[in-house]
Amino acid sequence: MGLSFTNVIVLVASFGSLTFGFSNSVIGSVLGLGSFNAYFNLSTTGDNAAKTNAILGAASGLFFGGSAIGALIHIWLADSAGRVRAAQITATICIVAGAIQAGSVHIVMFLVGRFLAGIGVGLCVTLVPVYQSEIAPSATRGKLVGSHGTLIVSGYALAAWTGYGCFFSSNGTFQWRFTLAAQCLPPLCLLLCTSFMPESPRWLIDQGKYEQALAITRRLHAETAEIDREDDVLARFTQMRAQIEQDDNLSKCDGKFSIFRLPSLRKRLAFGCLVMFLSQSTGVLVINNYQVMLYNGLGLYNSVPLLLYAVYLSFAAFMNWVSAMIMDKVGRVRLMSFGLFVSSICLGMEALMVAKFAGTNNVVGNGFGVFFLFLFVGFYATTLDATVYVYAAEIFPTHLRAQGMGLSIVAQSLTSLLHTQVAPSAFATIGWGYYLVFVFVPLSGVLVIWRWFPETKGLSLEEIAALFGDKVVVGVSERVVEEKPFDGKVPVNDIKGSEVA
Repeated sequence: MGLSFTNVIVLVASFGSLTFGFSNSVIGSVLGLGSFNAYFNLSTTGDNAAKTNAILGAASGLFFGGSAIGALIHIWLADSAGRVRAAQITATICIVAGAIQAGSVHIVMFLVGRFLAGIGVGLCVTLVPVYQSEIAPSATRGKLVGSHGTLIVSGYALAAWTGYGCFFSSNGTFQWRFTLAAQCLPPLCLLLCTSFMPESPRWLIDQGKYEQALAITRRLHAETAEIDREDDVLARFTQMRAQIEQDDNLSKCDGKFSIFRLPSLRKRLAFGCLVMFLSQSTGVLVINNYQVMLYNGLGLYNSVPLLLYAVYLSFAAFMNWVSAMIMDKVGRVRLMSFGLFVSSICLGMEALMVAKFAGTNNVVGNGFGVFFLFLFVGFYATTLDATVYVYAAEIFPTHLRAQGMGLSIVAQSLTSLLHTQVAPSAFATIGWGYYLVFVFVPLSGVLVIWRWFPETKGLSLEEIAALFGDKVVVGVSERVVEEKPFDGKVPVNDIKGSEVA
């Protein structure tokens, strides 16, 4: 129970993150399997190259287009059905999508499966950090919600190792069908775990189910280092309820589109969309999804690219864990600013190596090409990958968190769609020049984040509203709770006498 219970719930919710990572990355694994390319008559060289590049672009386009649609669906689904019921629906969609891809007998069937998978993971990648941020204690929210990014990249790595292992199967069809079928396992685990996942107390408060919300708040915060008194639990609950009720009243006055009308909410939305846009404009997904092709361009073939791909993603998953451990100490803004700067430098060096040594037999030059890819993902994973999800999820008020996070993920998906859709043709025509996009765009965002983005570490979700000029009804941060016990002035009877869930 206690914090360990919260940790368990955050972890099982991360099966949704694992689902996103596996489904997103599995295309990179199957493209490294000759049996998949042979079955669907795909080739990046010769007369069929143009058609193949168009199909690969369509696969990425449909996936990320579906992801944008899924993020938009999340806005309605998470608020109307609740976070847990939304997770159940999302997991079911992802299972069906994986089954369609694994059973594909025609490229069109595969593309339909990718589109449906995009919708499912668009729901996943939006829902998980929203849910995690709403149940995590303020002092450790960065670490706990940071598990979202860690498990996303763990999903990438799992897909890569699955593809690498299947490469050695003598059954060509099994190689890619099993790799694609394996993406059904994480959402199946999520679906099973929803049977004991508690609903978000903040969503319950927003629905007027106060007693159920208070009971879950007690369970989530029992025996934690932050809150060890009943009065403190009531203080935390009172803060959540008062702020959510005020936000709801303001929302009723300003209408359902208040996120676009009110300056403080527009600012939040701009910040959420911008961090997603900048993180994807580092080229991380282009490098991930087409990494096997990049290794081929550096003269590496057969199982070697798949092995490097798996090691690359395993390294990234570990560095994401490091990011989660340091996020609450270093802060979100410092990590994101530094990450954008260093990622740009690493990709600039990668572009130089590709420009000079790609297609040659220069072992040292090509080795440095691989080195800078690993250096890039090390810095990206430590500073940006998990951080942008944490930041975007925590800056919105409860009644608009699903909407704000959904629109931020739409920005992420459309950015990914833009970059990955043109990647095959861009690498085939301008080669290393395509890397320059991922050098200069992130650099332009460094000063913006450092200068204008407020730091959120250590604050409750309700107190973050003050950073954007909103009124905080009750201030009970971890620092205040430690220094001043709850004085009982908030009518506890009003809490206990509220509508029964």
